[in-house]
Amino acid sequence: MVLTDSFTGRRAGAQALDGRISDARLLDALPVAVYTTDAEGRITYFNEAAATLWGHRPIVGETRWCGTWRLYTPHGDPQQHSDSALAVAIRERRQPDWVPAILERPDGTRIPFSSFPVLLFDQAGNLTGAINTLMDISRQHDAAAADLRMAAIVDSSLDAIVSKDLTSTITSWNSAAEQLFGYTAEEAVGRNVAMLFPDDRQHEEAVIIGRIQRGERVETYETIRRRKDGTLIPVSLTVSPIRDAAGRIVGASKIARDISASKDSEKRIRLLMREVNHRVKNQYAVILSMIRETNKRAQGSADFERQVRERIMALSRSHDLLVMGDWKGTTINDLLRSQVTPFGGEDMVEMLGPPLMLNPSAVQYLGIAFHELATNSSKYGALSGHDGRIRVSWSVEGEGPDRRFHLTWEETGGQTGGAGDGGGGFGTVVLERVTPQAVGGQGRVVYDAAGMRWILEAPMHFVEPSSPTGPDWQLSHQ
Repeated sequence: MVLTDSFTGRRAGAQALDGRISDARLLDALPVAVYTTDAEGRITYFNEAAATLWGHRPIVGETRWCGTWRLYTPHGDPQQHSDSALAVAIRERRQPDWVPAILERPDGTRIPFSSFPVLLFDQAGNLTGAINTLMDISRQHDAAAADLRMAAIVDSSLDAIVSKDLTSTITSWNSAAEQLFGYTAEEAVGRNVAMLFPDDRQHEEAVIIGRIQRGERVETYETIRRRKDGTLIPVSLTVSPIRDAAGRIVGASKIARDISASKDSEKRIRLLMREVNHRVKNQYAVILSMIRETNKRAQGSADFERQVRERIMALSRSHDLLVMGDWKGTTINDLLRSQVTPFGGEDMVEMLGPPLMLNPSAVQYLGIAFHELATNSSKYGALSGHDGRIRVSWSVEGEGPDRRFHLTWEETGGQTGGAGDGGGGFGTVVLERVTPQAVGGQGRVVYDAAGMRWILEAPMHFVEPSSPTGPDWQLSHQ
């Protein structure tokens, strides 16, 4: 009898296998699992491949529907043997195609498989049993699971991952590519990848495809790509060949990473290095000038060393404040405390004025001035005894570009009423010339019977950080 693709043909062909096969060795030799049942679903025969797949040997004539130890749906839910593909086929007298399921062996191993039951009929058309073929689909199942995992990884990647064929037509486009380039997957797939290239970069694609066709991987390199809105973005690209099952190169996968932040960081670092270089040179100039001016007035090498050390440390304290403030500046209160605290007189200083941030240049030069004032006070003024007081007040007057900064350091008490260096020392040079000129203003020192005062007045745009600072005046200019 000829076997056809119709249900009738399969029924006729199955009759030839209706438990009346004289030589079971034919089925035993098959590499796939095969077993037969009677019309009630009792197993009448199974080959060695079936026993191997099940992991045990069911009882012929007693075990019904399936020789599997335990049975599960493709989703892993427990399933009764009476609901297996063969049982349903016998019960409903219908012929299914391949039906997936999962079997569990006695040792707990689970194997995904697919079954193809065929109903067997006699010459009169009566159902006499069935033959079931079981196919282990572990490899296909694992491959499908791997594909799903890979798809999930690609879709959740923070890097844009794009695939294309050898004509540069986009074939896949993940979520990160949407965010990076602005095109949805629906807009991108099917279009030429050259839509992402700026006009002056169009030649890159021919070079890339040429290397891919030769089986070469394009190692990470930096370039520019164009977003949907026309903006240009710096990206890091890695391109690899895609091969089919036969090993033939059929396309390429591209991983693109937005490096705008790193480029901005590089730019900021270069600017910072130039700024650091500029500031270090300024610091060197200040220190050299300190050394020169101190040498003119020092009384011996020990006095020279002490004064230079103290003044450099004062600069260092101002520098520390700037570092902590990312070189944006610091408050006048913090600057005063940093310069007065080493002399142990912070409790004797009263600070009055509105909250005020100083720019880096003002911090350095006011810091020098506050140090010289505190040094002078510890020798002759308020900080030289326990009955002295220092009152530092400041204010901002005027509006807009005409705003002016006013500061007064006022001392009372002390050993000699704050006589100071007599007007010719390094401190006087700093207070009346160096610091005032650095902030574009004027300064003067006043001594009287009650003590001393230092008065500073300067344009606010030379003092506050929100506006350009004044010129980088150095002690060497004096």
